[in-house]
Amino acid sequence: MSAAPQGNAVLSAQGLVMRFGGITATHNVSLDLQRGARHALIGPNGAGKTTLVNLLTGVLQPTEGRIVLDGEDITRLAPHQRVKRGMVRTFQINQLFDSLTPLQTLALAVSQQAGLGAKWWQPLGRNRAVAERCEQLLEQFHLSEVMDQPTRVLAYGKRRLLEIAVALACEPRVLLLDEPVAGVPAGEREELLQTVAALPADVSVLLIEHDMDLVFSFATTMTVLVNGAVLTEGKPEEIAADPRVKAVYLGHGEEHGEEVAHG
Repeated sequence: MSAAPQGNAVLSAQGLVMRFGGITATHNVSLDLQRGARHALIGPNGAGKTTLVNLLTGVLQPTEGRIVLDGEDITRLAPHQRVKRGMVRTFQINQLFDSLTPLQTLALAVSQQAGLGAKWWQPLGRNRAVAERCEQLLEQFHLSEVMDQPTRVLAYGKRRLLEIAVALACEPRVLLLDEPVAGVPAGEREELLQTVAALPADVSVLLIEHDMDLVFSFATTMTVLVNGAVLTEGKPEEIAADPRVKAVYLGHGEEHGEEVAHG
């Protein structure tokens, strides 16, 4: 029998197993995301991070185990049903419309969230609540200056900011940030790091990330995944000092090994 979610968990993975033929990609993984958490999932390449996130978001169905969101078993729910219940992943919605501007993109997301559906294309002034929410998100994510530019011409860092803004427009209770700074040039990273740090406190965040600077500046809890299983979990300073974690990263020839070692 699976254990009940621990403490004040908003999302709980319990004994997740994922087999692809004879390969076990996820082996008995349990993870509790506490309400309001800043929780990072790390591990070397091939550790099973993407498989685990695909299980949490419904892209994959587990061979064994279950997933509970706010006390409700969502193990068999489709991805869009999980979004409706408040679990949003940046990767799921990063197919931005190149021809739309950030303002139009957010108007679409905010209108859908408000149940206005196809009315998103109406002039923004027609719905004050939508206009105000869009303005708030544009400012929060440093997009006001580029709000009328087609998304295709935006700097990559701005596109990543827009993806996270769209995710927040869905009013998530749980936000899965899937490598938000991946591919972002050094000159554009600081703005993104500050924005991630300033996410609303009532949104519980699970961060999947290779960038150790971001992980250690953001997370208050870290789970280390190795070969599809949880190696350890703890506070950042505990993870940084754990010889098993150092050995795993150094053993894989990862450039982050020394970063983990030095915390």
